[in-house]
Amino acid sequence: MLPNSEQLRTFVEIAETGNLTLAASRLNRTQSAISVQLRKLEQALGVSLFERGVRGMALSESGRSFLPAAQRTLTELERVGRFFEEPLAGRIRVGIPDDFVGEILERALAEFSVRNPEVETVVVSSCASRYPELIGAGELDVAVCSGPGEVPGEFLMSEPTVWCCRDGMTPDPSHPVPLALLDRSCWWPRIPVDALDAVGKEWRKAYYGSSFESLVSAVRSGLAVGVLPRSCIGPGLRVLGPEEGFPSLPVSNRSILVRAGAPSDLVSAMAAALRNAWRSSPWAE
Repeated sequence: MLPNSEQLRTFVEIAETGNLTLAASRLNRTQSAISVQLRKLEQALGVSLFERGVRGMALSESGRSFLPAAQRTLTELERVGRFFEEPLAGRIRVGIPDDFVGEILERALAEFSVRNPEVETVVVSSCASRYPELIGAGELDVAVCSGPGEVPGEFLMSEPTVWCCRDGMTPDPSHPVPLALLDRSCWWPRIPVDALDAVGKEWRKAYYGSSFESLVSAVRSGLAVGVLPRSCIGPGLRVLGPEEGFPSLPVSNRSILVRAGAPSDLVSAMAAALRNAWRSSPWAE
């Protein structure tokens, strides 16, 4: 028997959240109902897709292999379902964090604009800590918010934050860590400082800038060590780990926050484009 869309959606939601309760909430179903759907899917495929533990649901080797195919299938089903829809029109104002990797952002905006050529889209790219306030003030219709803990809005994704330096560079453990820091009053500048202070590792400020783009450039130049979302690690950078004396870092959670009274059809279309862009990216797990 072939898997159906409900089973695939259940599998993807559990894979993205790692938690049956949270997945059930996102699907607006009971936990027992999605457990049944997952069991039917595993029986249809003849494999176990998750390893169940006290900390939640972790993808098995088979589950990791199957996830990209399931995500692509759901994306295509969504496109097929909208094939004969009337094109949307109007105006939507979107807030995107400037640490949101370019490939995902480009894919989301390209999908939205191709499907909705009559919609006027205004995108703001800045520090995500401002977005709840801008949403509340009516200056944005929808925004991707981020943070190390609970984030307001509908869960979108989680990704690790990692230490990184220039490819080929080895920080000298006998010297203070030269840090690239963001000049912002949000959680990002505190991550590396708090992590190093917690383990008693000395550091010094080597770069202080206001944008993620400039921070990446400072790290890639070899001037400093930085902390970035994993998806921002591109050519010229390498990840630093515990074996080199760098402590663990918190996970970055992202959500989609919507203004009360925002045009629901435009917001739904933009949210779907953002979810599809993440699901089809190489960083989705």
